[in-house]
Amino acid sequence: MFAKMKAAVFVEPGRIVLDEKPIPEVGPLDALVRITTTTICGTDVHILKGEYPVARGLTIGHEPVGVIDKLGSAVEGFSEGQRVIAGAICTSGHSAAALCGCHAQDGPRTKHGFKPLGGWRFGNTIDGTQAEYVLVPDAMANLARVPDTLTDEQVLMCPDIMSTGFSGAESGNIRIGDAVAVFAQGPIGLCATAGARLMGASTIIAVESVPARMEMARRMGADHVVDFSKTDPVTEIMSLTDGRGVDVAIEALGTQATFAGALHVLRPGGTLSSLGVYSNNLTVPVDAFLAGLGDHTIRTTLCPGGKERMRRLMEIIASERIDTRPLVTHRFKLDEIEAAYDLFANQRDGVLKVAITP
Repeated sequence: MFAKMKAAVFVEPGRIVLDEKPIPEVGPLDALVRITTTTICGTDVHILKGEYPVARGLTIGHEPVGVIDKLGSAVEGFSEGQRVIAGAICTSGHSAAALCGCHAQDGPRTKHGFKPLGGWRFGNTIDGTQAEYVLVPDAMANLARVPDTLTDEQVLMCPDIMSTGFSGAESGNIRIGDAVAVFAQGPIGLCATAGARLMGASTIIAVESVPARMEMARRMGADHVVDFSKTDPVTEIMSLTDGRGVDVAIEALGTQATFAGALHVLRPGGTLSSLGVYSNNLTVPVDAFLAGLGDHTIRTTLCPGGKERMRRLMEIIASERIDTRPLVTHRFKLDEIEAAYDLFANQRDGVLKVAITP
């Protein structure tokens, strides 16, 4: 008889409920991690609403902080009882994508090509982290030890939000002295703003309308915050850059309006770094695209994972160059997961991120 654990399970569109499931068995390359803190992501809300399909009965969640409970027989370099995190994107290291250096796309190929978010396994293709335990595959490639000096909430953003946000700045190839616009200041956009500052941008313009997020954008490094509910962000950004436009525009929401706005504010030869998950077809405005003759770069990025990425992010936190703890605005027990989803999905009470503890 298998021992049981509590887990947040997708039942059907509109229903993620707390249920009991067997604690996973550990294979030779796996690690069983006892979750101490996890969170809810916007992608989980897409699953809840039926906008992103997953199997019924799947445990949701992809941002684990925990303690190694049991190691597979072939796992080396770790020991039971260590505090660890694992990236939302779990690489195996031996797929065609990984061997080409694109570890985030380390997923299965289908008859129609590669599945979007291919390297995203937790809460997508395998059971996820909103549970008392999670099975981490290919543990030696994906587990990263958490320094004793860092708390769970300090590293909670590393598996996805911080890694994704920073990747928006990195994919934009921001240089010292660049002007950067970041469209939308949700958790990912806020981390993109912080990443732009770390990479040397001299002018960072955040686009947002929620007062609490506008203030948080300033804390994360924005020099200017444009309230799109009161002014046209394209006109305002062009004014702030003396008509030159920005070197890099980061789109962090996933809508037609923010994508078009980001393209409109680019200087010729600029880069649009796209982080949004788009649920509808996009239209490229031909005027902003300069009829395809503007030397623009449009770059998409999926959250980088793996233990080396996690180590680097935790080093940034340990160095106190960024503090993501203010992004955690609400805290719930795992038993309250349905209430946590209700709050987060409806964006009430100024929520940014929630911390879930079993």
